[in-house]
Amino acid sequence: MINSQEIKIGTCIRLDNQIFTCIDFQHVKPGKGNTVMRTKLKNVTTGRVLDRTFQVGFKLEDVRIERRPYQFLYKDGEEYIFMNQETFEQAPIAKDAITGVEFMKENDVVEVVTDTTDGTVLFAEMPVKTVLRITHSEPGIKGDTATNATKPATLETGVVVRVPLFINEGELIQVDTRDGSYLQRVKE
Repeated sequence: MINSQEIKIGTCIRLDNQIFTCIDFQHVKPGKGNTVMRTKLKNVTTGRVLDRTFQVGFKLEDVRIERRPYQFLYKDGEEYIFMNQETFEQAPIAKDAITGVEFMKENDVVEVVTDTTDGTVLFAEMPVKTVLRITHSEPGIKGDTATNATKPATLETGVVVRVPLFINEGELIQVDTRDGSYLQRVKE
């Protein structure tokens, strides 16, 4: 059990027999009354986000989690097969439990979060930044660097992102896996 004021970003708690992870929190001291904790909690299984307010000193059930690096091996139907890099055990993870799955390619290393009490996989996260090759894009024209105009480009994983006009087919770019935005061009 933990007190509500101990909640931080990344803390996992159990509410109503479901596991939630904290994605945002704020201590609020109203003009009248006691201090409260306003939190945004993301349901690990469904992905829904709840806004919950707790009184300071409210007891919550803490879920002990473990973060370990896993390497993506291959896709088997709707499941993705990963290998634990320390024990070499293979574990299947459902597509909807992986953030940034559309930017993942073979041999990528992701961080897998598991519940230490029973060893169940809660979710997997791609690194925030990843480098991918452009497989299809309209050719760039000299002088296209002056404006902030963008064009669609297909990456090696099949996902389409918006890139600046001067980016050409075959180049490596860095992409933010949270929202699919172009970050920068990468030299080989």
